[in-house]
Amino acid sequence: MKRIYLELAALVISAIALAACNQVEAKHAEGLLIEKQGVFSSGGRVTAPIPGDYDATKNWMDFTRKGTTTHVDHANTFYQIPANGNGTPIVFLHGYGQTRTGWQATPDGREGWSDIFLKKGYSVFLVDQPRRGAAGATEEIVNNSGDTDGGKFKVGEQAWYTHFRIGRVAPERYEGSQFPAGAEAQNQFFCQMTPNTGNYDEALFGKALSAVLSDTQKMTEKKSIYITHSQGGRVGWATDTDNMAAIIAVEPGGAPQVGSETYQKFVAAKVPILFLFGDYIKNGPEDIMSTAFWQGVMNQCIDFANHYNEDGGDATMIYLPDVNINGNSHFMFQEMNNKEIADLVENWLKTKNL
Repeated sequence: MKRIYLELAALVISAIALAACNQVEAKHAEGLLIEKQGVFSSGGRVTAPIPGDYDATKNWMDFTRKGTTTHVDHANTFYQIPANGNGTPIVFLHGYGQTRTGWQATPDGREGWSDIFLKKGYSVFLVDQPRRGAAGATEEIVNNSGDTDGGKFKVGEQAWYTHFRIGRVAPERYEGSQFPAGAEAQNQFFCQMTPNTGNYDEALFGKALSAVLSDTQKMTEKKSIYITHSQGGRVGWATDTDNMAAIIAVEPGGAPQVGSETYQKFVAAKVPILFLFGDYIKNGPEDIMSTAFWQGVMNQCIDFANHYNEDGGDATMIYLPDVNINGNSHFMFQEMNNKEIADLVENWLKTKNL
């Protein structure tokens, strides 16, 4: 009898253990399994040696730095490749005052687009453009550009808050806003912003991102889907198309002039392009200068898309309120409906077999 009880007890324990194991496996299935990740730098250059002979005996204590060089103006990329993914890489490029952090999380702690697209099977390559964030090395540190004032970081969070269409004046949000509410979320958002260490150089940044796409192609053996945002959109147009499968331009800082060399470059490559614009543009406050700015940018992109399609290209323009997605600011990929917008992007990519 005792033996039967022991056998029953063992069966119960085994059943409990199996159930617990199944729960762990279920939770694991809902999670994210990364097969490979890492960091690499692309592009840039090495400075000419400072005149004089390097003194190894003094090394870093020789403040003249004679005979030394520095690697500068490269891009820095953090990548993740999911297990059992589709193998298609997405290269994410941030906008002004931002780094790759903006793609990795939201101000209120939800999943950012990097994790969302990883779960959809895409590999993600998150770039810090040259002279920014983890790629801040440059030969001359600026002290009088738009980022700094007399050597100090130029303040202006409230100005950017208004310009990015989160609300009229921080901390208020526009009615129906999808931007996360609360002081903590706002603090997290403002802490994402960071200055340039060097001047903005669109051609130089375009070369660095061309190198990123080339390195990504070598690693994955596939062309990249290129997601750009804001000022990063301008760098996107300056990037070579050789390793580009498509562009998703999230409120880019404009579009190439129709008929220009850059325009013809994209027509020749037949790169599919998706433009995404959020809310509060057509219906933005008329007394705020930024409303006219964003209306002008969006109209420029509409004009580009119309001509691009006429010339044999493939461009799609989506103003989110037109498809009943409302309340989004310039940072739609961080807002409360960021998964819904990611689904919209995924559906568009599927129509392009990507």
